[in-house]
Amino acid sequence: MKRSKRVEALDQRRVNRDGFIDEWPEKGFIAMSSPYDPEPSVRVENGVITELDGKKREEFDFIDQFIADYAIRVDRAEESMAVPSLEIARRIVDIHVSRDEILKLVSGITPAKMKEVINHLNVVELMMGMQKMRARRVPGNQAHITNLKDDPVQIAADAAEGALRGFSEEETTMGIARYAPFSAIALLIGSQVGRRGVLTQCSAEEATELELGIRGFTTYAETLSVYGTEKVFIDGDDTPYSKAFLNAAYASRGLKVRFTSGSGSEVLMGSTEKKSMLYLECRCLYMTKGAGSQGIQNGSVSCIGITASVPAGIREVIGENLVAALLGLECASSNDQSFSNSDMRRTARTMLQFMPGTDFIFSGYAAEPNYDNMFAGSNFDAEDFDDYNVIQRDMQVDGGLKPVTEEDVIRVRRKAGQAVQAVFRYLNLAEVTDEQVEAVTYAHGSKDTLNRDVVADLMGIEEMMKKGVTGIDVVKALAETGFEDVADSILNMLKQRVIGDYMHTAAILDENFHVMSGVNTPNNYMGPGTGYRVDGKRWEEIKQIPHRIDRHKF
Repeated sequence: MKRSKRVEALDQRRVNRDGFIDEWPEKGFIAMSSPYDPEPSVRVENGVITELDGKKREEFDFIDQFIADYAIRVDRAEESMAVPSLEIARRIVDIHVSRDEILKLVSGITPAKMKEVINHLNVVELMMGMQKMRARRVPGNQAHITNLKDDPVQIAADAAEGALRGFSEEETTMGIARYAPFSAIALLIGSQVGRRGVLTQCSAEEATELELGIRGFTTYAETLSVYGTEKVFIDGDDTPYSKAFLNAAYASRGLKVRFTSGSGSEVLMGSTEKKSMLYLECRCLYMTKGAGSQGIQNGSVSCIGITASVPAGIREVIGENLVAALLGLECASSNDQSFSNSDMRRTARTMLQFMPGTDFIFSGYAAEPNYDNMFAGSNFDAEDFDDYNVIQRDMQVDGGLKPVTEEDVIRVRRKAGQAVQAVFRYLNLAEVTDEQVEAVTYAHGSKDTLNRDVVADLMGIEEMMKKGVTGIDVVKALAETGFEDVADSILNMLKQRVIGDYMHTAAILDENFHVMSGVNTPNNYMGPGTGYRVDGKRWEEIKQIPHRIDRHKF
């Protein structure tokens, strides 16, 4: 068969390397609404929900029971459910209806009703809803800080540069799980070199992650995963109740907690109960609220390839982000998993969160080249910094980052490496050579750094953990080796653990350790002229991209 050269050329486009599938509700490959989704319903008897979305209480699985008992305002349920879903959708985008009014209204609706509301909104309306409903007035951004070698010196340098560039939170993970304590300490030190007040976490198995938090090496936790069907949930030997207990364990020790969920996980794990991705994700978000978590990392996250493969999949992603906001949760809106070979498509997906703003537009922008990203690669990485900053400038939108100078990048990377070197030497952990510090100062990624003695590192970690080293020891080491400013910053981070204000919904810290959250800086958008506007000092900062014609030089 003779072929069209134009079609042949299109066949070679990178977007056609992506995976796509027709809707297949029986296997869960359906984004917004499945014919098998339940109809919304609720019945309240003697202050107890006895019917939820078509099920009698005796038919509830543990997800239904948890949602009915902890996630829905029983005193509002019947009144809220009586409001037509289309009317709720219209109020969400009505600039004359406040965020507080919407939060009160939806506090009594069920997951099936929430799914129905979201289905009345197109993509632009979903973005309008997010602009009003996000918890914190000012958007933010979060970075991944990892590398193939689990090199703590490079982690510190990348964390310092990421903090300098504007990330409010930074998280790391490891290829070798036993490296977690070194990774956490390096991230803590580097982040405070780049900018005071940056929150950090180390993603590890839960017992390790909790211990790192208790020792003061981290300041938040994010990987408490919940799922939308009982079979998938118990596959990890968990229940909503065990997650609520773990949430309490973190929070009682002064750590900010964020749960993780995302559409597509139930498809991936083979038990969707024929339900739509949006409905199952609504169940996850209701459990998150019921468990007492201040927020959620969602937006399909690591299952984005599945959600993006079906019609309206990317619409579903912004839809589930909006559900999180409607439930009053902090929303870290994913964008942190590579899902497409097409630069155009990955950018389009990100714009749905970037333009209206979410509490964290990325729940993991790769602040290193993607080959070093141990979270499997991000939608944007360190090679996209300039593009991202230009897009902020083009649209006068705050995406949470800012342009920086090469001199400042080199300065903070070197200082972070030297600070880790000093702490490791003071605490007799493992050697960090001057050559290693010099390499990470100028490195793009781990291909440009020197190898470490892994055996010596692991022995140092084991000895450190046996000795009971804590964040206070890190503060002392920094203070006595000439890094008093970094010591002061980390001490202030530890003080925040006692104060507890940064556990409020969508909380971040500025460089003076003042908390900005959905409590003390709530989103007050109600149409043109209201809410957060990019102007003043922040607008001047965004405009200063490096490769521009500076009129003052002429």
